[in-house]
Amino acid sequence: MFAALSPLEWPILLWFQNVLRNSVTDPIVSFFTHLGDSGLLFIGLTLLLLLYPKTRRAGFAAACALVFSLLFTNVLLKHIFQRPRPWLDCAALVPLVAEHDPNSFPSGHTSAAFAFALGSLRELPRRWMKVCVVVLAVLMGLSRLYVGVHYPSDVLMGFVVGDLAGLCGWLVSERISVWRQKRSTS
Repeated sequence: MFAALSPLEWPILLWFQNVLRNSVTDPIVSFFTHLGDSGLLFIGLTLLLLLYPKTRRAGFAAACALVFSLLFTNVLLKHIFQRPRPWLDCAALVPLVAEHDPNSFPSGHTSAAFAFALGSLRELPRRWMKVCVVVLAVLMGLSRLYVGVHYPSDVLMGFVVGDLAGLCGWLVSERISVWRQKRSTS
Protein backbone atom coordinates (compact mmCIF):
# COMPACT_ATOMS: atom_id res chain seq x y z
CA MET A 1 0.00 0.00 0.00
CA PHE A 2 2.69 2.53 1.01
CA ALA A 3 4.98 1.56 -1.87
CA ALA A 4 2.47 2.99 -4.35
CA LEU A 5 1.51 5.98 -2.21
CA SER A 6 4.98 7.22 -1.19
CA PRO A 7 6.17 8.40 -4.65
CA LEU A 8 2.97 10.43 -4.96
CA GLU A 9 3.78 12.20 -1.70
CA TRP A 10 7.45 12.98 -2.40
CA PRO A 11 6.65 16.10 -4.48
CA ILE A 12 4.80 17.62 -1.50
CA LEU A 13 7.73 17.00 0.83
CA LEU A 14 10.21 18.28 -1.73
CA TRP A 15 8.07 21.41 -2.15
CA PHE A 16 8.32 22.04 1.60
CA GLN A 17 12.08 21.48 1.39
CA ASN A 18 12.84 23.41 -1.79
CA VAL A 19 10.32 26.26 -1.58
CA LEU A 20 9.45 26.90 2.07
CA ARG A 21 12.62 26.10 3.97
CA ASN A 22 14.98 28.99 4.66
CA SER A 23 17.54 30.14 7.20
CA VAL A 24 14.99 32.18 9.16
CA THR A 25 12.16 29.66 9.61
CA ASP A 26 14.21 26.43 9.73
CA PRO A 27 15.41 26.87 13.35
CA ILE A 28 11.99 28.12 14.48
CA VAL A 29 10.08 25.19 12.99
CA SER A 30 12.75 22.72 14.15
CA PHE A 31 12.47 24.06 17.70
CA PHE A 32 8.67 23.93 17.60
CA THR A 33 8.58 20.38 16.26
CA HIS A 34 11.00 19.29 19.03
CA LEU A 35 8.55 20.67 21.60
CA GLY A 36 6.28 17.81 20.51
CA ASP A 37 8.92 15.14 21.21
CA SER A 38 7.41 12.54 23.55
CA GLY A 39 4.32 14.77 23.70
CA LEU A 40 6.13 17.18 26.05
CA LEU A 41 4.39 20.36 24.86
CA PHE A 42 0.97 18.79 25.20
CA ILE A 43 1.75 17.11 28.51
CA GLY A 44 2.95 20.47 29.83
CA LEU A 45 -0.17 22.24 28.60
CA THR A 46 -2.32 19.50 30.12
CA LEU A 47 -0.61 19.96 33.49
CA LEU A 48 -1.17 23.70 33.21
CA LEU A 49 -4.88 23.14 32.56
CA LEU A 50 -5.08 20.81 35.54
CA LEU A 51 -3.72 23.52 37.87
CA TYR A 52 -6.70 25.86 37.51
CA PRO A 53 -10.24 24.99 38.59
CA LYS A 54 -11.84 26.60 35.50
CA THR A 55 -9.76 24.45 33.14
CA ARG A 56 -9.36 21.31 35.24
CA ARG A 57 -12.02 19.32 33.33
CA ALA A 58 -10.34 20.28 30.06
CA GLY A 59 -7.00 19.15 31.49
CA PHE A 60 -8.39 15.82 32.62
CA ALA A 61 -10.02 15.18 29.25
CA ALA A 62 -6.74 16.12 27.51
CA ALA A 63 -4.78 13.77 29.78
CA CYS A 64 -7.12 10.89 28.94
CA ALA A 65 -6.87 11.77 25.24
CA LEU A 66 -3.06 11.78 25.34
CA VAL A 67 -3.07 8.30 26.88
CA PHE A 68 -5.35 7.04 24.11
CA SER A 69 -3.14 8.73 21.49
CA LEU A 70 -0.04 7.03 22.89
CA LEU A 71 -1.73 3.63 22.90
CA PHE A 72 -3.26 3.94 19.44
CA THR A 73 -0.22 5.47 17.73
CA ASN A 74 2.99 4.38 19.42
CA VAL A 75 1.94 1.09 20.96
CA LEU A 76 -0.32 -0.22 18.20
CA LEU A 77 -0.31 1.39 14.74
CA LYS A 78 3.38 2.24 14.25
CA HIS A 79 4.28 -1.40 15.00
CA ILE A 80 1.58 -2.79 12.74
CA PHE A 81 2.42 -0.65 9.70
CA GLN A 82 6.19 -0.08 10.15
CA ARG A 83 6.34 2.50 7.37
CA PRO A 84 9.89 3.81 6.93
CA ARG A 85 10.63 7.53 7.25
CA PRO A 86 10.38 9.46 3.96
CA TRP A 87 14.08 10.32 3.63
CA LEU A 88 14.86 6.59 3.59
CA ASP A 89 12.85 6.21 0.38
CA CYS A 90 13.42 9.61 -1.25
CA ALA A 91 17.13 10.33 -1.60
CA ALA A 92 16.52 14.01 -2.47
CA LEU A 93 14.79 14.67 0.86
CA VAL A 94 16.99 15.92 3.70
CA PRO A 95 15.37 15.93 7.15
CA LEU A 96 15.99 18.97 9.35
CA VAL A 97 15.78 17.02 12.61
CA ALA A 98 16.97 13.62 13.75
CA GLU A 99 14.18 11.13 14.27
CA HIS A 100 15.12 7.99 16.18
CA ASP A 101 11.88 6.04 15.70
CA PRO A 102 12.21 4.34 12.29
CA ASN A 103 8.41 4.10 11.87
CA SER A 104 6.55 7.08 10.47
CA PHE A 105 2.90 6.01 10.15
CA PRO A 106 0.97 7.62 11.74
CA SER A 107 2.58 10.80 13.03
CA GLY A 108 2.78 10.60 16.81
CA HIS A 109 3.40 14.33 17.16
CA THR A 110 0.28 15.11 15.12
CA SER A 111 -1.77 12.51 16.93
CA ALA A 112 -0.79 13.91 20.34
CA ALA A 113 -1.47 17.47 19.18
CA PHE A 114 -4.96 16.72 17.95
CA ALA A 115 -5.73 14.42 20.88
CA PHE A 116 -4.88 17.29 23.23
CA ALA A 117 -6.86 19.78 21.13
CA LEU A 118 -10.01 17.71 20.70
CA GLY A 119 -9.85 16.30 24.21
CA SER A 120 -9.73 19.74 25.82
CA LEU A 121 -11.76 21.72 23.27
CA ARG A 122 -15.27 21.16 24.66
CA GLU A 123 -14.26 22.00 28.21
CA LEU A 124 -12.12 25.08 27.62
CA PRO A 125 -13.88 28.14 29.03
CA ARG A 126 -12.70 30.76 26.52
CA ARG A 127 -12.98 30.94 22.74
CA TRP A 128 -9.38 32.15 22.36
CA MET A 129 -8.18 29.03 24.19
CA LYS A 130 -10.09 26.82 21.78
CA VAL A 131 -8.62 28.63 18.80
CA CYS A 132 -5.10 28.34 20.26
CA VAL A 133 -5.26 24.57 20.82
CA VAL A 134 -6.50 23.97 17.27
CA VAL A 135 -3.85 26.28 15.77
CA LEU A 136 -1.12 24.55 17.81
CA ALA A 137 -2.29 21.15 16.56
CA VAL A 138 -2.36 22.24 12.91
CA LEU A 139 1.08 23.85 13.23
CA MET A 140 2.50 20.67 14.80
CA GLY A 141 1.24 18.57 11.89
CA LEU A 142 2.63 21.02 9.33
CA SER A 143 5.95 21.18 11.17
CA ARG A 144 6.39 17.43 10.68
CA LEU A 145 6.11 17.90 6.91
CA TYR A 146 8.36 20.95 6.94
CA VAL A 147 11.19 19.15 8.73
CA GLY A 148 10.80 16.17 6.38
CA VAL A 149 10.18 13.37 8.87
CA HIS A 150 6.64 12.38 7.84
CA TYR A 151 4.67 11.81 4.70
CA PRO A 152 1.46 13.83 4.28
CA SER A 153 -0.56 10.63 4.78
CA ASP A 154 1.26 10.05 8.11
CA VAL A 155 0.16 13.50 9.27
CA LEU A 156 -3.36 12.99 7.95
CA MET A 157 -3.66 9.70 9.83
CA GLY A 158 -2.14 11.35 12.91
CA PHE A 159 -4.97 13.89 12.68
CA VAL A 160 -7.59 11.11 12.41
CA VAL A 161 -6.10 9.02 15.23
CA GLY A 162 -5.62 12.12 17.38
CA ASP A 163 -9.22 13.15 16.87
CA LEU A 164 -10.39 9.65 17.77
CA ALA A 165 -8.16 9.70 20.88
CA GLY A 166 -9.46 13.16 21.76
CA LEU A 167 -13.03 11.99 21.46
CA CYS A 168 -12.30 8.92 23.59
CA GLY A 169 -10.56 11.08 26.19
CA TRP A 170 -13.46 13.49 26.35
CA LEU A 171 -15.98 10.62 26.62
CA VAL A 172 -14.04 9.02 29.48
CA SER A 173 -13.84 12.40 31.19
CA GLU A 174 -17.59 12.91 30.77
CA ARG A 175 -18.39 9.45 32.15
CA ILE A 176 -16.22 10.04 35.18
CA SER A 177 -17.79 13.47 35.71
CA VAL A 178 -21.32 11.99 35.59
CA TRP A 179 -20.27 9.20 37.94
CA ARG A 180 -18.79 11.72 40.40
CA GLN A 181 -21.94 13.85 40.29
CA LYS A 182 -24.17 10.84 40.97
CA ARG A 183 -21.88 9.75 43.78
CA SER A 184 -21.88 13.17 45.44
CA THR A 185 -25.68 13.50 45.31
CA SER A 186 -26.35 10.09 46.83
